[in-house]
Amino acid sequence: MTSSSAQHFAHATPDALIIGHVTRDLTPNGWRLGGAAYYAARAASLRGLSVAALTSADGEVAAAARAALPGVTLRIVPADVSTTFENVYHDGARTQFLRAVASPLRAQDIPAAWLAAPVALLAPVAGEVDPDIVAALSPVTRVGLAPQGWLRAWDASGAVQPVPLEPAGREALSHCQAVILSRDDLGGNGASPAARQRVDTMLGDWAGDVACLVITRGWEGAEVWHDSRRSLVPGFPAREVDPTGAGDVFAVTFLCALADGSTPEGAAREANAVAACSVEGEGASAIPTPAAARGRFGL
Repeated sequence: MTSSSAQHFAHATPDALIIGHVTRDLTPNGWRLGGAAYYAARAASLRGLSVAALTSADGEVAAAARAALPGVTLRIVPADVSTTFENVYHDGARTQFLRAVASPLRAQDIPAAWLAAPVALLAPVAGEVDPDIVAALSPVTRVGLAPQGWLRAWDASGAVQPVPLEPAGREALSHCQAVILSRDDLGGNGASPAARQRVDTMLGDWAGDVACLVITRGWEGAEVWHDSRRSLVPGFPAREVDPTGAGDVFAVTFLCALADGSTPEGAAREANAVAACSVEGEGASAIPTPAAARGRFGL
């Protein structure tokens, strides 16, 4: 896309707006693109939507993102470094390290026309998304939040650990139409019974503040909390190759399906199907169109 074309599209309102860092994910074989915003933007584009994304990265990662997301209009806040993650395994246990963080993302970084997008997904991975963005979006925007990046802290070594949601994030949460996360984001899987109970209590509290709360559960499917009830929407079988990004694919698919008129349970079924297909290849390579996922599973 030429600079003049990019400027034109920055003045057009997209069907879907994605906000968060694309990341440099370090692997034993080098680095690859990652981040919730990357996976979500790819999935929304495959839905046939016009998609815009606000992110921040250094030149190398920015160029890679433009190449990998040819149908997505990117606004990239300049940064000396890109947000960089590395997973280190020892005796079967994983420790995630945050090696660098790009620039923060604020409401003033968003082109005015983008603020009226019918659908917006906030997808922070390292606390980079300003919660005030929620208030800046149009009142008619269906706002979804995948808050994993607001639930992370890291020490001097970069080791990541879960932390409670700060007050500004909690306030933003109450203005979202859908909040999508996993118990892993809260440190609730593999924890003590008391810790798991605390997580369930917190989620029940959150469910009273948001129209729809969804807890992804991998191959099992997803819990959907809305209208004072909680239901499990089963997942679909898949040959897992790489689960990275499946939750992000689920989040944007769920939000877009809601905007298209699906019930929360129906949106979760579609999101489960798309996410199941997405784990069958490396990175974002296996993300399907919703039509392909629905056809595969007979939806």
